[in-house]
Amino acid sequence: MSAQLLNLPVEAGAAPQSGDRFAARLRGFGPLGILAIFVILAGNLIVVPLSAILVLVWVRWSRTPWREIGYVRPKSWLRTVAVGIAFGIAFKLLMKMIVMPLLGADAINQAFHYLAGNRAALPGILYAVIVGAGFGEETVFRGYMFERLGKLFGSGVGARASIVLLTAGWFGLLHYPVQGLAGAEQAAIVGLVFGTILTITGRIWMLMFAHAAFDVTAVAIIYWNLESAVAHLVFK
Repeated sequence: MSAQLLNLPVEAGAAPQSGDRFAARLRGFGPLGILAIFVILAGNLIVVPLSAILVLVWVRWSRTPWREIGYVRPKSWLRTVAVGIAFGIAFKLLMKMIVMPLLGADAINQAFHYLAGNRAALPGILYAVIVGAGFGEETVFRGYMFERLGKLFGSGVGARASIVLLTAGWFGLLHYPVQGLAGAEQAAIVGLVFGTILTITGRIWMLMFAHAAFDVTAVAIIYWNLESAVAHLVFK
């Protein structure tokens, strides 16, 4: 009878399946693992949100549990969506009315002021902020990078705090070329807040909806030419 029928253990020296070896190398930090990181991060240079799609492919091929990148099924999708949207809107208004004025930011976002009253630009920018930012940036910068850095740094409190700080700083720097210092500061703060939430909850879906709502609110404020009014609601 076979070893399986006899419920005998497989010999310790048995060679692993080739698929297992490939998955292990993708999860590791050898040549294949490093190459995978570079390919994933370069994906958005081709089209948005290719980087996030490549993350999902990497998770599948590397046999990484989905929960490792925060893809944990919510107990209630309705509650998760509602909380995410409400939090994203409130967070954006807080940033626009209080935080950014305190940092000395211009009330008008010059990088995106072209959106004011520009109906033709709405489809493209809404795709960018909902799909590219909400799904794409959260999957890459929170889900994927937290998993990768967590494997390097460990799961201690200091390690997790370092991961939040590193990813937030990186997220801010990536926004600097287009949005300048104010945009980089705002993105870094968003990274700190969202990264902290992910570290505590281990769940990313609420953050995706919050990020999309945050950016859609920003677009709405610009489109209806309300930036100055909102920015001066608290500080005249």
